[in-house]
Amino acid sequence: MADRVPLPGSILKKTCCIVVFVCALHLSVTLVYYLSGQDQERIIHFFFQSHTTSPTTTSETPELRTPTGSNFVMVAPQANPVKNELGTKANNLPPCPETPPRLVGPLKIEFNQPVTLEEVKDQNPNVNFGGRFTPNDCIALQKVAVIIPFRNRDEHLKYYLYYMHPIFQRQQLDYGIYVINQDGEGTFNRAKLLNVGYMEALKEYDYNCFVFSDVDLIPLDDRNLYRCFNQPRHLTVAMDKFGFRLPYTQFFGGAASFSKEQYDKINGFPNQYWGWGGEDDDIYNRVTIRGMEISRPDGLLGRCRMIRHDRDDKNADNPERFNRLAHTRQTIDSDGLNTLTYTVIRTEKFDLYTKITVDVGSPPR
Repeated sequence: MADRVPLPGSILKKTCCIVVFVCALHLSVTLVYYLSGQDQERIIHFFFQSHTTSPTTTSETPELRTPTGSNFVMVAPQANPVKNELGTKANNLPPCPETPPRLVGPLKIEFNQPVTLEEVKDQNPNVNFGGRFTPNDCIALQKVAVIIPFRNRDEHLKYYLYYMHPIFQRQQLDYGIYVINQDGEGTFNRAKLLNVGYMEALKEYDYNCFVFSDVDLIPLDDRNLYRCFNQPRHLTVAMDKFGFRLPYTQFFGGAASFSKEQYDKINGFPNQYWGWGGEDDDIYNRVTIRGMEISRPDGLLGRCRMIRHDRDDKNADNPERFNRLAHTRQTIDSDGLNTLTYTVIRTEKFDLYTKITVDVGSPPR
């Protein structure tokens, strides 16, 4: 057999260099491809987790789950619930504009066709569990808790949710709807329920604006912004019930908004107005006593419709309202948030709202 001629050293060296270069090029292209794709952050996170940290353990806090076939979760009262449950928005989102761009102006509001919670949910797919919503394209200017005093008004609540969820979303609010339900059949106390709603909403989220609204009032123009202003805001200034006029200068009923600072400054609503009437006028007095003024939209923008209904027989005229109104200056510091007592019976998280049933006690004998 003939001897094999050895390959010259220079040719062998060049061949090895070409092989190494091709392998390095292939590895570089592969690495750049993966790191530049959607999995870049996950790959880097996985690499560092694998090499610098120990395995994580699961939280001891049980996850709340919706029972099969149900649309709510029963939540036991907690001393320190987790705040900001929806998480924070990405830092690169801009603030929402002062004037929301998707407002439509005058609205047609009718109560002659029944609505269901199912259709309201279908029409508002971006509303989160418990009636929470945050804009997905900007950072809301305010975090608004909508507080509704409530008892036996389920049909009215359906209309409220049907009309107000779209309005709040077009107004680009970071909001939650809280229905504060008075337990039992005792004398109704609207003002105390509003104080309860304020306290309970703050346990869930760092709201800085509070809209206190009756469940039977719907604005006729979405340019009437349900948010807070430099002064306490009366939102429903021209009800159809009163011929679309303000019935008297001190009238502050229906729906109003307060910033957290404004509400704390007046010590909230008084707790001792049992039955119908007086608490709104007391609030007007408190605002003026604390050196603030009532802000209002104009009479056209502030129009609203009321759902006609009979008054609850447990919400009869309050015979003490005029005497209490005469003494607001003496009671503002001794009757309000700082003297509020109540017991939460249950908290229910529904698809479109949070319902908190409370025992507010009974009028003093």
